[in-house]
Amino acid sequence: MMKDELEKLRERVTALIGELQDEKSLTEARTRILGRKGELTRFLRGLKDLAPEERSEVGQRANLIKNELEEKFDARLSALRDEAERDRIGQEFVDVTLPGRRTLLGRSHILNRVTDELVEVFAGLGFQLAEGPEVELDYYNFEALNIPRDHPARDMQDTFYFSESVVLRTHTSPVQIRTMEKQQPPVRVICPGKVYRRDADITHSPMFMQIEGLWVDKGITLADLKGVLTAFVRAYFGEGVGLRFRPSFFPFTEPSAEVDIQCVICGGAGCRTCSFTGWLEILGSGMVDPELYRFVNYDAQVYTGFAFGMGIERVAMLKYRIPDIRAFYDNDIRFLNQF
Repeated sequence: MMKDELEKLRERVTALIGELQDEKSLTEARTRILGRKGELTRFLRGLKDLAPEERSEVGQRANLIKNELEEKFDARLSALRDEAERDRIGQEFVDVTLPGRRTLLGRSHILNRVTDELVEVFAGLGFQLAEGPEVELDYYNFEALNIPRDHPARDMQDTFYFSESVVLRTHTSPVQIRTMEKQQPPVRVICPGKVYRRDADITHSPMFMQIEGLWVDKGITLADLKGVLTAFVRAYFGEGVGLRFRPSFFPFTEPSAEVDIQCVICGGAGCRTCSFTGWLEILGSGMVDPELYRFVNYDAQVYTGFAFGMGIERVAMLKYRIPDIRAFYDNDIRFLNQF
């Protein structure tokens, strides 16, 4: 009698397993049939009421059926999972006949490239590369450059302060002071790097890049300054580009001069870019004020020198005819890919 019930259970469960269509239902059925409180478990507990001879025979058959049903549950579970994976792959169909997506190669940012070009030009003129910190002491950024506290020249460079004595540098001139502190003349260095000022419009950015030069030695004159800057302009913008020097003022140079180049857009004929003057301002320069030598223990009776500085974005805008400085920092791949 119990053997017949056991066979009926096997046939019923086998049929049930084939009908189940999802993993959740299959798991619930397995627990209901083979679990600790399942039908087959309850059946096995009733073996104790059988005669010893029948108990052994029915018990062996029950264990075989249990193993058989466990294998069928496992096989059905595997089949359901395979079917679900095939459905997922079908929904995520990839058309292998489509052309592949080309991996974009990295490249140097236009400002880094222009910086390298400028450094290379001045290296050819005998200048060595020098660098310094972007977070700078007020002493190096202002005071050692002849700009004491409350000096009106500080208004030209509204500054980001960390504290009363620590600022984000407003120019790379502090690198020149640090270099002169460490070595006696001759000093001939070029100093590129990021600087920070509170400006923001189509021609100004709160962070921008600057490159400055310094040459201190015996017998350096204004003629040397003009010769170096003329050689730079001709090497970078072309032999036919004219330049001119205009008197100006900087706290750390005396005399000082602004340098203009012939408009690279109209060739000097006059256009909107140059305000119809035919000239574009490119850099500031001048002879080092002897007062600065006091901060670095140079003898102003023996040594003279000149310094100059320009915005790298300004140079790039002129050379590549870029109208808005903000384009350098918008990270627009369409703009960057042009260079």
